[in-house]
Amino acid sequence: MPETTPEPPRNPQPWENGWTPDTSRAPGTRRLWLAGALALATIVACVTAITVMDKGTDGTSRASGDPSPAGSATIPGLISFATPSTTGATAPSGKSGLSSAQPTKSSAPGPQGSESAPAENTKSPSPHGSSSSHPKPASTWRSVRSVNYPDRYWHVSNDYVKLDPVRGSESREDSTFKVVKGLADGSCYSFATHDGKYLRHRNFILLAGRDDGSALFEQDATFCPRTSSYSGAVMLESVNYPGRFLRHQNFQLKLDPFQNSSLYLADSAFRLVDGLA
Repeated sequence: MPETTPEPPRNPQPWENGWTPDTSRAPGTRRLWLAGALALATIVACVTAITVMDKGTDGTSRASGDPSPAGSATIPGLISFATPSTTGATAPSGKSGLSSAQPTKSSAPGPQGSESAPAENTKSPSPHGSSSSHPKPASTWRSVRSVNYPDRYWHVSNDYVKLDPVRGSESREDSTFKVVKGLADGSCYSFATHDGKYLRHRNFILLAGRDDGSALFEQDATFCPRTSSYSGAVMLESVNYPGRFLRHQNFQLKLDPFQNSSLYLADSAFRLVDGLA
């Protein structure tokens, strides 16, 4: 007879060896309970920390009297971005286009002027000072004398304004101007001639011209007094070109940007004195 291979033994069934599965709870229930408890503890800790920090922030804000609205407070735990500061550097007072610090007021005269000899001030010049420190001009006839050439005055020759010495009666008349309130700014100066013209800059050269009633002419003919480094003198700044001042160069009156040099400060310093005519 042929030999037969015996059948391998089968795995015993659980109930055959006396063991039975525990069906009273689902597998992994203990781990789920532990994970849930840990998550709950984490949430409670976070809520407690947020509450404590929020109370601390409110207390600090109330103690310091912070008037900022509640909507601007930063919520703890969130990324916040800095808010630009609303406090900045204050612009210097006055109407000058220069951006340096505010000057110290000096005793520079208005159009009434003084005939005193030039005395150089030890303080540094501040031409950008407010024109409010100078008296508003009245309708008075004045002559404008150079500081570094005290024998020379503004003089209209062929409608151009030059720095000339006094010669005769005609020269005296052409060197005398009616100083009035500025055509474009009442706190500044305008200079009228005997024949009804006004001194104005054109292409940065000072000359005499008829008022055409335009805003451009009024601005070109208005100059604001600023503090000079010379006692009793003023610098005259253009209204429509802030930072440019009247100065003489080769005895020609022109409008030049401010320069912190001794030559420029002397060339741009003038005294308004009694009229020559």
